[in-house]
Amino acid sequence: MSGHDPEELLASLEATRRPGRWCMVSGVVLGADVAVAATIVEHEGLTAVISVEDAERIGISPTLSMAWLSLGVVSALDSVGLTAAVATALASEGIACNVLAGYYHDHLLVPDESASHALGVLERLGGPTRSA
Repeated sequence: MSGHDPEELLASLEATRRPGRWCMVSGVVLGADVAVAATIVEHEGLTAVISVEDAERIGISPTLSMAWLSLGVVSALDSVGLTAAVATALASEGIACNVLAGYYHDHLLVPDESASHALGVLERLGGPTRSA
């Protein structure tokens, strides 16, 4: 896997918004009718990322409705600086950001109402942004 140079990664950075609204839930049993988009195992229990629509359908009031942004750049698992640069740029604009790192791409969960602003910040930081 390539993608170690933070300057090259930022120069080719692009973000895509995944359709829908997303939330994190924990401490609940999710049935087979709920599409789980991501999971994180923590000491306190399993955290799942699901759609707000699924959460509401099964009687969960999401703590926060989030937009899911994916970074199109492929960075090496041991690259240094990309996540910090992205999080710093968003933080400087007052945008909360929860990062999920995948094997190929980093994914950002930002407050739904901040999605357009976040995409603009990422566009200024790197390359173009688009909706999926």
